[in-house]
Amino acid sequence: MDRETEDVLDVVGPRLRALRRERGITLADLAATTGVSESTLSRLESGRRRATLELLLPLARTYDVPLDVLVGAPRTGDPRIHLKPIRRFGMVFVPLSRRPGGTQAFKMVIPAVPAPLEPTPQTHEGFEWLYVLNGRLRLVLGERDLTLAPGEVAEFDTAQPHWLGSADGGAVELLILFDLQGVRAHVRTGAASQGG
Repeated sequence: MDRETEDVLDVVGPRLRALRRERGITLADLAATTGVSESTLSRLESGRRRATLELLLPLARTYDVPLDVLVGAPRTGDPRIHLKPIRRFGMVFVPLSRRPGGTQAFKMVIPAVPAPLEPTPQTHEGFEWLYVLNGRLRLVLGERDLTLAPGEVAEFDTAQPHWLGSADGGAVELLILFDLQGVRAHVRTGAASQGG
């Protein structure tokens, strides 16, 4: 094995340990998710076990990162990030963050419809912050029925019945930050926030 390859492999363990700790995952949880034994994961992180493709693939899937992130390979070729839209409930969600767990960022597109849809409020665990980019968003939140214009922001506990749709039948684009643990987003603007 050449020196360059050895240098890359030497930093894989500490990189894996840092990634696991950053995500707040225990070795036991990681072992249960990947199917790799806890002792093998521990030896891999400490450098007592060499990384192999067989060990790195389940870790890359669990952390939702490309293999080159795990080994610290330099970026080559096309620098663009290729986002994969998700279609749900007649809407398009474009994931903007690739880290599982913690706060998730999405661009959401609500397509134009011939007539505004009837709200069907849902609840789930978490907290949501949204920012309207284009169009007029209808936000039904509990008993409240709100219309948000471009540049307006809303945040709410998703345990409240809520529904998002077009206020006037036109397309709507918005940014959404979602956190399963209920962490609130804080926006600071103006001179009043500089002292605090």
